[in-house]
Amino acid sequence: MSKKKIVSLLMAIFMVISVLSACSNDKNSNASSSPSESSTPSASNTASESAKGSDGDYSKGFPEKVNLEIPVYDRAFEGWNVTDNFYTRWVQKEFGDKYNINVKFVPITRSSEVPDYEQLLASHKAPDIIFHYDMPQALAYYGEDVLQPLDWEEIAKYAPTYWKNMSETIQQYGVVDDKKVFFFASRPNADNYVTMIRKDWVEKVGMKVEDLTSLEKYNEMLVKWKEAGLGVGSESLRKNNYNFNYAFRDWPIDAKDRALYSDLSVADLTTPATESWLRNLNYQYNNGLIDKEFYLRDDDNKIKAEFVAGKTGTYGFYLASNTDVISSVLKNNPEAQFAVQNVLAGTPEGHKPQGRAYWPFGLIMGINYESTDMERAAVWMYLEWMSQPENLFYFQNGVEGQNYTLDADGIAVKTADFAGESKLSLNNNKDYWALVTEVAQYADPAVTRKAYLRDWSPAGYEYLAEDLLANYDKTAEYRTPDALFGVVLEKVNEYKADLNSLFQELYVKIAIAPIDQFDATYEAAKKTYLDAGYQEILDEKKAAIDAGKFR
Repeated sequence: MSKKKIVSLLMAIFMVISVLSACSNDKNSNASSSPSESSTPSASNTASESAKGSDGDYSKGFPEKVNLEIPVYDRAFEGWNVTDNFYTRWVQKEFGDKYNINVKFVPITRSSEVPDYEQLLASHKAPDIIFHYDMPQALAYYGEDVLQPLDWEEIAKYAPTYWKNMSETIQQYGVVDDKKVFFFASRPNADNYVTMIRKDWVEKVGMKVEDLTSLEKYNEMLVKWKEAGLGVGSESLRKNNYNFNYAFRDWPIDAKDRALYSDLSVADLTTPATESWLRNLNYQYNNGLIDKEFYLRDDDNKIKAEFVAGKTGTYGFYLASNTDVISSVLKNNPEAQFAVQNVLAGTPEGHKPQGRAYWPFGLIMGINYESTDMERAAVWMYLEWMSQPENLFYFQNGVEGQNYTLDADGIAVKTADFAGESKLSLNNNKDYWALVTEVAQYADPAVTRKAYLRDWSPAGYEYLAEDLLANYDKTAEYRTPDALFGVVLEKVNEYKADLNSLFQELYVKIAIAPIDQFDATYEAAKKTYLDAGYQEILDEKKAAIDAGKFR
């Protein structure tokens, strides 16, 4: 662990020590002890029979109440309580009560999940599962010694169905420094992220959605929107997840360049691809083609509000059958029409519609180093329970006859505008069942594809899901995943938080600079960014690349 990280951690612990001394937490009664590979995950469990390498078997239930703390993303859905709802109570009744487990869901703010986790870890209140979608951040948690080593036999013992589904992935990607560290959710080859565009606006300026076959055509349309007084293109503050410049990269990719510069957690500011992306953003801003206050749109609700209000004509989001964005727009403008934006609309002429492919797994998970043996066993039991088709189906679809009905193919057909007690969250409860799979599936791939259309299609707008899938299939060959490093990148861990903030400051400054000052502003920003730690990250990555420690 870097000196900087140690100091930060100690300061955080010092700040909460008075609170911790005044109360007792049965998960962390030995919170002051340091984690190590050779020690048991928690000394407070020495009186308990270890699940690993012992005759103890908790698969039928625990002899004493076990507290299981499960993280769940909090996306600030209006009217949704992520920790107490119909489904969390169902989990307690059907799973928790059966095995003498008290299940507690711990909210993790989606837009600031790493700070949330770091704060929880520093105060010894983190849940039993530490998760993230990005491998560099997962490796950062490993580098902080907050994850305990795993026993694959134990997973297979308590979660045989889950282990059967995921053992190959776990064995291939879950080992770091020859230690068994990570386990995963499955990731079927599908994605429901989409950019929706106001079709009526496009047609009002004499164009068609299918005409938007390049970034140049898209900008031409934005100019016409401005001249017609319709509105502007959506833009938002880029932070935390950096995949903005794929369409500006050369094709085919160079694997070593990709490994060096492509990183979800640390933005690339210095490559020609980013320069081209910034130059276009600067052009759009200075010509009034995008939201002038894009840097204030730092979460989905703010971005969505501009679209709903009719100020912007594009909106990127995860399409779901129960999305409320379309109905919200129609309340303000009953004549509004919607389409899936052509994926080529963001691609400069002469380039390919590249994008970031997902790794062959969903959530990357580890066990909190302070979790006891029984709490760890409870995690595996929960994953096993979730992996049972009937439980997963219930979590994903709700109550038959209320939330949905079954069609002739056995697909759950959602009840439009259902608002009863068993109402699903706005992303169909995904933040709960994503622990085992990233996308809902059926046994037959053809039925699964039909189900995607049902799950992602708002009533009356089935074509949106169909066009989304068509776009996804059309661009498959141009999607590539980021490199996976087989070593902890210490400099990434040391500098990424500061660079995240600095990138936001620098790229916004470049974007809003007068056009004739773009070059000077960009060059100065590159030097500042490199000097602030990015050069050290590049040097560390290059050493790992040269040593063959990536794939």
